Amino acid sequence: MTKISIVGGGIAGLALAACLDPNRFEVTVIEKRPELPAVGNALGMWPHAQRALERIGILDEARAVSPVLGTGAVRNAKGDPWISVHAGEMFGISRVDLMRLLDAAVPQSVRRVTVRARELPSGGGLVVGADGVHSVVRREAWGAATAARLTPYLAIRGILPFPVSQDEVGEYWGRGDLFGMAAARGGSFWYASYRSGLGPYGIDEASVLEQARERYGGYAPAVRRALAAATPGECLVQRLWTVPRLGSYVRGRVVLVGDAAHAMLPSLGRGACESLVDAVTLADLLNMLPEDQALWAYDRQRRWRTRALSLASSAMLQVSMTEHAQPLRDRLLNLTRRRNTPAAVGSGTAA
Repeated sequence: MTKISIVGGGIAGLALAACLDPNRFEVTVIEKRPELPAVGNALGMWPHAQRALERIGILDEARAVSPVLGTGAVRNAKGDPWISVHAGEMFGISRVDLMRLLDAAVPQSVRRVTVRARELPSGGGLVVGADGVHSVVRREAWGAATAARLTPYLAIRGILPFPVSQDEVGEYWGRGDLFGMAAARGGSFWYASYRSGLGPYGIDEASVLEQARERYGGYAPAVRRALAAATPGECLVQRLWTVPRLGSYVRGRVVLVGDAAHAMLPSLGRGACESLVDAVTLADLLNMLPEDQALWAYDRQRRWRTRALSLASSAMLQVSMTEHAQPLRDRLLNLTRRRNTPAAVGSGTAA
């Protein structure tokens, strides 16, 4: 049996371990955390990610604990809608629930090791770096020049025990900052982002919440209400990091998946989705093909798509959080809104 060491027990690592053929591979998952996370953000599951969940065997369970996202809107800071966004069959699942389902899908034959990896695993076999934006695997195999890059943006994410009204769902774009709200199981999920010099480590959640309440004081009532109810114990505060563009996700018998390969900004909501697709794609190729062919095919299938999404997410964040060009952006979006009012389109629906 071929040995596979998966460094990282997050979304990508657990999904990969769940899909690898236990009759062909001796799989070890190396994860520094002894327990699954208890607090996490909501993740929108796009159709291709839903197909990955179906392949893993947890799509029905994921839908059962998740609200359908329905319709939201991109809005100005006051709450006036610019553009309606129809989510179709997409649903939002909390990271906590997704991790729980993925963990339960991993076969008992998979060996678990709780330790912080500081170098590539020894003992031979294929090594998979699923250890996130600060990947040790990437650093060791690709070099120090591929270290994660700190962005100027701070992200705050939290959950609330009460629901959000449908006419308040969506993103609110201000001047150099944004705020978003979505439905979550048993309540609602919110997130905010803006430029900040805090951190990058050891950021105090309570202080950031107070800062956010002041910064978003001129936003719509729904935003102020959410921040007033937020508590430090139910939110995460992080500086955002990205990964430099890699010429390949494969180097010898080392391969990267998820954020270790292509950590992207959250403006498109695709990071977790692409991690799931990475894992399922790599597992299916390894299950069917000789290792060298499988790795080549994985790199060819996933690198260009994730690179394009990474560039698109950066561009979207620049638009949504622009400062100097904010008046021009708002004027253009206001024109779009006026063109799509019922008066303009007859029996159409307002944006």
